[in-house]
Amino acid sequence: MERDGERIEITISSRFENIELVQVIAEHLCENAGLDEDGSHWIGMAVREAVANAIKHGNKLDVRKKVSATFDLRGPELEIRIKDEGAGFDPEKVSDPLNPQNLMKTSGRGIFYMKTFMDHIEYSFNNGGGTMLLMTKNLAKGSGIASSKA
Repeated sequence: MERDGERIEITISSRFENIELVQVIAEHLCENAGLDEDGSHWIGMAVREAVANAIKHGNKLDVRKKVSATFDLRGPELEIRIKDEGAGFDPEKVSDPLNPQNLMKTSGRGIFYMKTFMDHIEYSFNNGGGTMLLMTKNLAKGSGIASSKA
């Protein structure tokens, strides 16, 4: 049975307690679309990292600032947008967690996980503040591990 598509939007305050809610929505959407439990878990982990980055690095833990997540499922294609209201950052300046000098550092792992678990990630920055992360995944491929890197 072919679906017309599904769209889910949620906006949360910048509290770490809210991350799990967004992750559960992502995993539930993937499972309903027919992705196996492992694949759904890995996409959920990418979403978890994206939302954590938006709360911590984007909104600087300011609970007055919001994080929004939009999930668009069209056929096998899943697009996930995570937006914050913060000042933004340069993803090119984030340390590579696989570099031996950085193995003990915690920074950079979230972006690495997102690139690993998703087919494509892309950042855009609003002049008035805020970062938008677009992540895409072709669920027909089955695995939660990306087949191509961003």
